[in-house]
Amino acid sequence: MSSQKGNVSRSRGQKHQNVTAYKNDKYGATAQVKKANSKVHDGLCQHCKDVLEWKVKYNKYKPLTQPRKCVKCLQKTVKDAYHIMCKPCALKLELCAKCGNEEEIVIPLDQKDKEEEVEDTSKPNKGKRSKRDDEDEYDDEEDFDGMGISDDDCDGDSGAEGN
Repeated sequence: MSSQKGNVSRSRGQKHQNVTAYKNDKYGATAQVKKANSKVHDGLCQHCKDVLEWKVKYNKYKPLTQPRKCVKCLQKTVKDAYHIMCKPCALKLELCAKCGNEEEIVIPLDQKDKEEEVEDTSKPNKGKRSKRDDEDEYDDEEDFDGMGISDDDCDGDSGAEGN
C-alpha cells in the first residue's frame, strides 16, 4: 500500500493524472472567491504562505466572519483567517502570524504600508485635471485675443501693404 507507514519508496509514478488543472473560478467567480484570490498573505513564513495559497487555489479557504482573539495581546483583533496573532503583535515580535514561529517572513507587514505611501506620493492626480487648470488655460487664450491682433491679421496686413 502506498499509504502504509514507513513506505516512502515507490517504484512507479502516479496511476491517474488529471488532464486539466483545477480552476476555482471555472463557472464564474463568486464574491468570496474573488476576494480570496486577490488577498495578499503578508506577515507569514514561507510554509504558512504556501498552505494558505493552496487553500485559496482549491476552494478550501474560508474567511473569518468575526474577529478572533490574539494569543499575545488577548484582544479580539485577528481579522485574517487561520491567523493566531494580530498584525501589530506579529510585526512587533517579528513572528509568523499564522504559526507563531520565529522564521523568515516572506512578505513583511510594514512593506505593504510603505508601498501605498510611495504610490500616493508618486502619482498625484494621475490623469485628472482640476477645474482651475482648465480656467487658467482659457484665461491665457483670452489674453492674446484681448489685444485685437491675431496672427491672421498681421500676415494679411503685411501682404496687402506690399502690393
